[in-house]
Amino acid sequence: MRIITRSFYDRDTVDVARDLIGKLLVRRIGKKIISGMIIETEAYRYKDDAASHSFVGMTERNKAMFGQVGKAYVYFTYGMHYCVNVVAKNNDFEAGAVLFRALEPMEGVDFMIKQRKTTLISNLTNGPAKLTQALQITKKQYGGDLTKPSSLFIIEGKEIQKSEIKARSRIGIKKATDNLWNFSLLN
Repeated sequence: MRIITRSFYDRDTVDVARDLIGKLLVRRIGKKIISGMIIETEAYRYKDDAASHSFVGMTERNKAMFGQVGKAYVYFTYGMHYCVNVVAKNNDFEAGAVLFRALEPMEGVDFMIKQRKTTLISNLTNGPAKLTQALQITKKQYGGDLTKPSSLFIIEGKEIQKSEIKARSRIGIKKATDNLWNFSLLN
């Protein structure tokens, strides 16, 4: 189990989003380990990305995006769901983060089933709000260091070739739709 180092996230947000495909997002609750292989991500940058939370500047909600790379940015949306990101940016941008959109469940599937109240494995973590619910990720993980063995971290996983990754427009946005910054594992 090799944790992804901070330098991995100290690069262009778009490159990090693509390169996270195949890595494992790990959630530790007490002695229980819950994990999934990252199979879909989206990149959100700063002033060149009108769809990014950071586009309007720093706020109380998005301040993690301006902080140290490798930290968690968790936000609440639609008054009912959490979404989790990892801060990733290079020196060209003051802010940036990668949204985790989908996981392939690996460890702790029974726990995920209880959290999601469904036995349909394909429906456990196939959306950003579903995966936070399945892994019990909340604002408590906001600002957490994903480069350390803590309650939430990312480790090496499966080696994925760039030819196995599909790039397309991000989902559910109305601005900056020409950016092909959604990355997913081809089926």
